[in-house]
Amino acid sequence: MARKRHKSKTKKETKKLQLHSPQWVAEMRLGQSLSVEFFRRNAWLLMVFIVAILSLMGLRYKTKTKMAEIKKLTLELQRAESSKLQEKAAYMSLIRETEMRRLVEEKGLGLEFQEYPPYELILDKD
Repeated sequence: MARKRHKSKTKKETKKLQLHSPQWVAEMRLGQSLSVEFFRRNAWLLMVFIVAILSLMGLRYKTKTKMAEIKKLTLELQRAESSKLQEKAAYMSLIRETEMRRLVEEKGLGLEFQEYPPYELILDKD
């Protein structure tokens, strides 16, 4: 007799669940497995869901590859800017040196550009 009461409770629960939610949700709550019919009825929804998930995965992959490329190009740009500054400094130094040589020759000072720095002579006091 206890068994019959238990079965009647589950029927009442089933009716309550069916009133508030779709039938397949009620079946899932009661532990019943999904049937082939469920997949036939909701095939379009499952396909949309799968396509959406695959699209999101593709977008994430594409975004990560683009971010890696941006980092690589940013590093390359920083190196190019550094190289540009070094070349500009060397160019400006040559311009100043050339201008100084021109002024020395123009004024007739008789100065020459030294290739090496001056030597220090240390005398021993023996």
